[in-house]
Amino acid sequence: MDFRKREHLLVLAALICLGAWAGDKLVRAPMQKTWNKWDQRITETGKSLAKGHVMVDREDDIRKQWSEMKRRGLPADQSVAENSVLQSLSRWSQQGRLGVTSIKPRWSQDEEDHMKIECRAATQGNVGAVARFLYELERDPLALRVETVEITGRDDSGRDLTLDVQYTGLLLTDKTR
Repeated sequence: MDFRKREHLLVLAALICLGAWAGDKLVRAPMQKTWNKWDQRITETGKSLAKGHVMVDREDDIRKQWSEMKRRGLPADQSVAENSVLQSLSRWSQQGRLGVTSIKPRWSQDEEDHMKIECRAATQGNVGAVARFLYELERDPLALRVETVEITGRDDSGRDLTLDVQYTGLLLTDKTR
């Protein structure tokens, strides 16, 4: 083989390799990234669509559940709602045999369609009484959410405890009822 011909073949092979490398970096890799993004987006859209179909299929159940949640919510009158929350606290403490040392209810309205009552209660009793109180609070039919629970020991043995609990209730206005 002639030296000049070999040089041309080596230059041609180098240009082919350089072209393949440039094609990979400038064309195939960006297209692959775009295809992967579209594939991921199509998958997410498919999942969202499937979730939407499930929700449409369960519309009656969801509406019944929402009606039940609204029914179990706080009464529409603010003073009646506060009274029912305080009566519930009294009932929980009696069933748990727990002494209530302080109660601080506070109303707040973040948006037009609802108000929140935030209630902080400080109680004291033994481990069984604290456990029973928390159980009664959680299973109460009144729609309340426990925000924070803090339990501290009042003695060295840990038999006498102090429970500070903060819970909220949602009062829906006439627009959402």
